[in-house]
Amino acid sequence: MSDHIEATIDRVRALHPEAIEGVVTFREETTLMVAASHLLAICNMLRFDPELDYSLLVDVAAVDHYPNEPRFSLSYIVHALEKNARLRLRVSLSGQSPEVSSVTECWKSAEWPEREAFDMMGIKFVGHPDLRRILMPADWEGHPLRKDYPLGYEEVQFSFNWKEIDSKKDYAKE
Repeated sequence: MSDHIEATIDRVRALHPEAIEGVVTFREETTLMVAASHLLAICNMLRFDPELDYSLLVDVAAVDHYPNEPRFSLSYIVHALEKNARLRLRVSLSGQSPEVSSVTECWKSAEWPEREAFDMMGIKFVGHPDLRRILMPADWEGHPLRKDYPLGYEEVQFSFNWKEIDSKKDYAKE
């Protein structure tokens, strides 16, 4: 773990001791588990504290752990360019009401990844400037990347089953 990452974790612990749920280091990557209620405060500190200066939001990713609870987790990867230090923040969210504060006030680049997580997983980002679907049509029901989302299925047509599949197509019923 780099000196800057250690200093970051120490600073977060000092200012927000109740916010840290755990620290995991795996393959030289550090993940800071953060309580969802403190995410925005910690992101503001990481972004705007000149000593820390995590000026780049690399990625926002959502994971569905269905049927486990907490059902969802969000990972934010932030990078301090001057110090060449990368840190992952992980937030766990309930399956009943998956919502968390938007971090778009810290990093404008969070706007579209948060919209994608909203569209595909149904996670609400409170305070987001334009929270609406980005990949699916506006009238689409459900969230396609959730593990309990029903799968559509259409059998693949090959040369050996061509007639059988072709007879099931809509145009064959005319």
